[in-house]
Amino acid sequence: MSVLIPIGLAVVVGVFTYLTSASQTKRTLASQSSPLRNPALEAHFAKLANALDLKRLHVNVYEIDPINGLAAPDGQIYITRGFLKKFLSGEVTAAEISSVIAHELGHVALGHTKRRMIDFSGQNAVRTALAVTLNRIIPFIGPWIANLAVNMIAAGMSRKDEFEADAYATALMIKAGLGAAPQKSLFTKLDKLTGNGAAMPAWFLSHPKTADRIKAIEANEKRWTGTKS
Repeated sequence: MSVLIPIGLAVVVGVFTYLTSASQTKRTLASQSSPLRNPALEAHFAKLANALDLKRLHVNVYEIDPINGLAAPDGQIYITRGFLKKFLSGEVTAAEISSVIAHELGHVALGHTKRRMIDFSGQNAVRTALAVTLNRIIPFIGPWIANLAVNMIAAGMSRKDEFEADAYATALMIKAGLGAAPQKSLFTKLDKLTGNGAAMPAWFLSHPKTADRIKAIEANEKRWTGTKS
């Protein structure tokens, strides 16, 4: 019976987290975002929209400095103010920004955004149950092992999602007439723009290594267009 207590607690925690995370994320984004208004970017976004048979793509600016793009659980697409500043300063191009939007559209189309909310809740539940159980067997060290194990599993799942969204973005960029070159060129800049290195082992990283992502993009590009350029 005592074994079921941490499992029951974990289920309660998971359900509560799932119910609150989506609404909290939506409120936060709504209060700290505004519609993106930039003619040069909107002209490129229109090409993506046309490729998807949409009248228009609605992209929002999330008012934070870190360089990132994101897709909310409700399907809304965001680019951070920090990323937009890099475009306005000429450090990234409109086509490169479009590849970010295409990537986030991939997360939405492939169901990653909604599943991630569920996965996040489930991971918290597993982490809680495993930590409580291991703490009885290995006091103090047990929770640390539980957290490490869950983080490694979550990172692997996230990397798979990133590769899938990259592939979607490549296909969409090609169909929109923008090609895969902007997607690849942006990746070569990202480590410098964001200050992220690859010192940590790949299995701890939630995103794949840049070189691996570019290699996968080139393989898809060659398969879909017959060229590697």
